[in-house]
Amino acid sequence: MAHKKLSLPEKICPQCQRPFAWRKKWRLCWEEVVFCSKRCRSNKNKGKATSE
Repeated sequence: MAHKKLSLPEKICPQCQRPFAWRKKWRLCWEEVVFCSKRCRSNKNKGKATSE
């Protein structure tokens, strides 16, 4: 029997303004996770991302 995803905690990425959900790899450091991806983290000082 496959496990169904329960309602996982979510945060909003301050760079791209998109929601992202908890991942297993973040289980020990979820409180410190700020950005949704390496790309957003590396662009944090370049201003807000634009969706063009």
